[in-house]
Amino acid sequence: MPAVKRPHPGSEGADGRTPRGRIDPLLKVSKVRACSECKRQKIKCEMKTGEPSCSGCIKKGHKCVVNNELHQFIEESHEWKSYYVSQLEQVRAAVYDLLRRNEMPDLSTYAVTHHRSTPIMEPSAPQAAAVIEHMNSSSAMAMTRENSQEPALEESELVAAPMRSLYEVTKLRNLRSNLNSVSNGPSPPSVLEQDLISRGCVSLDEAEMLFSVYSRTINQFLWGGIAMLHPDLESVRRASSLLTAAILAVAALHIPNDTDLLNTCYKEFVSLVSQSTLNRYHTLDDIRALTIGAFWLSDLSWKLSSRAVSIATEMSLHQCVRKMLKGDMSQYEGAEVWYLLYVLDHQFSTAYGRPPIIREDVAIRNFETFLECPESSQRDIRLIAQVTLFAILSKAYDLFGSDTDQEISEDSFVRIREFNVEVDRWRLRWQPQHLVSPYVGTYPSKGVALHYHFAKFQINSLSLRSITPSAKLSTDRKEAADMAISSAIATLNMVLEEPDIRNSIVGVNLYTHAMVAFSTVFLLKIAWNWKATSLNVDQAQVYNMVERIITLMSGVRASEKHITFHIANGLRRMMTHLRMRECKRIEIQTDGPEGIKETVSPGFGIFDENWHDFANVMDVFDFLQPGHWPSD
Repeated sequence: MPAVKRPHPGSEGADGRTPRGRIDPLLKVSKVRACSECKRQKIKCEMKTGEPSCSGCIKKGHKCVVNNELHQFIEESHEWKSYYVSQLEQVRAAVYDLLRRNEMPDLSTYAVTHHRSTPIMEPSAPQAAAVIEHMNSSSAMAMTRENSQEPALEESELVAAPMRSLYEVTKLRNLRSNLNSVSNGPSPPSVLEQDLISRGCVSLDEAEMLFSVYSRTINQFLWGGIAMLHPDLESVRRASSLLTAAILAVAALHIPNDTDLLNTCYKEFVSLVSQSTLNRYHTLDDIRALTIGAFWLSDLSWKLSSRAVSIATEMSLHQCVRKMLKGDMSQYEGAEVWYLLYVLDHQFSTAYGRPPIIREDVAIRNFETFLECPESSQRDIRLIAQVTLFAILSKAYDLFGSDTDQEISEDSFVRIREFNVEVDRWRLRWQPQHLVSPYVGTYPSKGVALHYHFAKFQINSLSLRSITPSAKLSTDRKEAADMAISSAIATLNMVLEEPDIRNSIVGVNLYTHAMVAFSTVFLLKIAWNWKATSLNVDQAQVYNMVERIITLMSGVRASEKHITFHIANGLRRMMTHLRMRECKRIEIQTDGPEGIKETVSPGFGIFDENWHDFANVMDVFDFLQPGHWPSD
């Protein structure tokens, strides 16, 4: 009869017995065999806890060797744990140092995201293996096939995109376009638990304040809030962490005396944009987040706008209007985002002097179908007005190009007059359709007039491209140049004199700031270099308007990193430099043919003759590149 083992206290089952097949680990660990020396001498081997050798070997000075795999495992486990505990402490110290250097909250403020009702447990071996496998697979190139039947050749499209045919042949998942993702479904539930509010980077009260600032004022300048449709902060947080971060960052840019809050929100937004770069699946709210960042964050504008267009084309938003033409009005929201991206793309292609990505396709030509959709509203009228204006400017860009060394010919002024007529008709058509807003007053209607002057200025300033102040101007060229001057003056007059434009100067998007800066610099250069010509420019009037623009820009209430302060500081430096040059005017006496004495003024340094690139607004004295946002 086999010997009965004594059960270990606490190991009994419900009936007081030790469960069958269960061996208590403590009993197992206590069965350590004698060391080799004690075995040889056939004496009792006593191993004390924490001692590397048994009592007999310590007493006699022998090397204690235990041929026991479990004992060796315990020793190796102890060494392994000690090593990784030290590694963990080093990582913790490094994280603390990084948080301190970047002025971020303490490590203790970052909560562990898990369900409160679920206890924290050590992962089982299969679970750990699954996690490791997932991590390895995410960093490896995925070449997995779809779990579906082979395609029937008689059912597939005859003429399709080449990549679609490649997908039909290989059925590789990573070749499949995200064609059916125009729905604006919510992100996974964990999004809300992992955003910067849940992690304690920004308090809920601060976030609510920032959301209110954005939704009630800033958002309304963007054609009635077309880029953010959510009614409250919680809705935004559940929809997209990227959209949440974009809204908070842009709102924080308009809050005075709180640079830390801006830096925190900005860093979160940049981090999420970087993380999303290689993601395959996006929502419409993710695209809206990129557009919001592009419209207001000057150092990211071009990168974000091109990224947003790239994602939209992958989601086939450019096909939404075509589907609406076939009667599918469910494509309305995707079409609206595509029109928004068209305006964004063309605003910054104009500002940076670069060719646009989105061309005048079937969607742009058939905007009437979009406006006839039952869901269409006043915000869509404001948006489509911008679309049609930039369609005109795109034709001018395609015709005349952006080569600043290329003088336009005398024959080109016929086309310039035609473009002027198109812009006049554009204003007559769209300005009456813009109603008074409960949030921004008459800004929608006045904004049409402001963009009208922007467009007339851009088109007519081409007349002076690659022309020197000493050149003799033809009647047509002088007429266009004078129209460019009057349009630039009208732009500044609207900013200074129209209350709803003047009061909105801090909240409008980057393109408006760029065009105001461009108009101002243009007039300064004309007043300095061209005042002796027959052009219609009053130097005193220009200087007075510039001084008033400086006062307006420097007096807004916003973060010190807002672009208006950089515009004001840049213009102030230019005016100071100009005044100094006037005071130090050098009279050079030269004897002309009849002994006439001529006064020659030195060039105004940065105002040289190579200023004729009307499109490259963003390079004007780095007004719109104030440097890195986060402060060290």
